[in-house]
Amino acid sequence: MSSTAKSLLTVTLLLLLAASAFVAGYFTNDFVELMSGEGTLVRERQDFDLFWEAWDRIETNFIGELPTSQAFTYGAIRGVVGLLDDPYTVFIEPAIRDQERESLRGTFGGIGAYIRRPEEGGDMVLEPIPGNPAELAGVLFGDVLIAIDETPVTPEMTVQEVADLVRGEKGTTVTLTVIHPGESDSVDIDVVRDDILIPSVTYRMLDTETPIGYIQLTRFSGESGNEIYNAIVDLTDQGAQKLVLDLRGNGGGLLDAAVSVADHFMDEGVVVYQESRTEGEKVRETTNETIAPDVPLVILVDGGTASASEILAGALQDRERATIIGQKTFGKGSVQLVFDLSDGSSVHVTSARWLTPDKHQIDQQGLEPDIVVEITQDAIDNGRDDVLNQAVEFLQQLP
Repeated sequence: MSSTAKSLLTVTLLLLLAASAFVAGYFTNDFVELMSGEGTLVRERQDFDLFWEAWDRIETNFIGELPTSQAFTYGAIRGVVGLLDDPYTVFIEPAIRDQERESLRGTFGGIGAYIRRPEEGGDMVLEPIPGNPAELAGVLFGDVLIAIDETPVTPEMTVQEVADLVRGEKGTTVTLTVIHPGESDSVDIDVVRDDILIPSVTYRMLDTETPIGYIQLTRFSGESGNEIYNAIVDLTDQGAQKLVLDLRGNGGGLLDAAVSVADHFMDEGVVVYQESRTEGEKVRETTNETIAPDVPLVILVDGGTASASEILAGALQDRERATIIGQKTFGKGSVQLVFDLSDGSSVHVTSARWLTPDKHQIDQQGLEPDIVVEITQDAIDNGRDDVLNQAVEFLQQLP
């Protein structure tokens, strides 16, 4: 590697280290020292001399193929991040960051349908998302996808390959050849691609003696607050007198979304305390504009309930607004600041930790349910949801 390339990469790595200090310290003295060329920066320059000395030996003598400049840089960043020994401070490459950004935003460009292959080598099946272009154009749940713009869908194709053919620019049209359930002849359906709402919420009335509404929240996206609001209103209109909010397997998402959802169930007060080294304690609170402050509520949790889900469940539990049923939660109670880098990659940096309204630490401890329900193999084999059944039994006993 040339001396010019070394210099450029050294500057890049030093800037990354400076940015990391900035993220962690919010203009602390450490960052000022890095920028002024004093203290830490001098030692790092000396260490990089050793780094390049080692790399020169590798570059000259290694028998295998050397990494590209991008792979070299990414590897160096991962090495630095790994030294922090924090599972949530991570480096994300551009493609993965794009997917993450789409998931948290709640929208992306496409037709609005899930593509699944129930059996290996079997048919590709479409499941349209309600209210999105595919459903509006006539795609039915369970349609078998035969071709995309006259390109046959073959048993050898992966779901991702099929999805790539379906995706395209907003406003363009894709022709899907499908066979509707129960039919034998195929039909062509033209679908205009658009921004797609990926719902984080599904809900329904349960078949119970007491009218109980069931809401499942799979992640906290930018649309979750509105989706929960609409679910509560619709279920109430259908006669729901009590509610179940299912957070099982919900790995979290946006903190603002968790506060927004809490606001629908709790009167004005603390949702979570956020503690950082540089800013001390900050408080996130709900308003007095809740729409369901008194509806009996049960929260379902398990080992996959994490992060923003634990903030919501912990707040509802501490403030005695809901009963928590299930298994102990994951215990991920820290704040990551996400910084997008110039090539589309990003660094996620742990900068603070969360405490519940009663000052219980979530991180590495999790939440203990009020009612513990263990999952048995018999329940799994027979498709029985013992946690939900326990929630229904509990709610039916309430006045």
